[in-house]
Amino acid sequence: VQLQASGGGSVQAGGSLRLSCAASRIITSELVKSRMGWYRQVTGKQRELVAELSSTGSTNYQDSVKGRFTISKDIAKKRVYLQMNSLEPEDTAVYYCNVNTGSLDYWGRGTQVTVSS
Repeated sequence: VQLQASGGGSVQAGGSLRLSCAASRIITSELVKSRMGWYRQVTGKQRELVAELSSTGSTNYQDSVKGRFTISKDIAKKRVYLQMNSLEPEDTAVYYCNVNTGSLDYWGRGTQVTVSS
C-alpha cells in the first residue's frame, strides 16, 4: 500500500487548507474495512493523532481541532481528506495520513503545514 499526501502549504492564521491522501496498491474491499486517519508531528515531539475515521464512519478528533477540522473519505477514489479551517500557528506540523487495515499499518510521507500569525 502506498499513501501520497498533498495539499499542505503556508497560510496565515484563520485560513484554511484541505489535505488529501491517495491510497494505491490496496483493493477497495480492504480499504472499506480500514480505519483511516491523519496524524501530525512537530520536530522534536511525538507524532499525535489529529483525526480518524473508522470503517463504520465514526470519527474521533484531537480536542484542539474539534470544530475546526473535518475528516472525510471517498472510497471509490481511495482518498481520505482533512479539511482544516480556522488554522492556528499551533497547527504547524508535518501531517501524515494513515491507513490501518486491522492487521497492517501504513503511512504516507507527510505534507508540511505552516500557519503564520
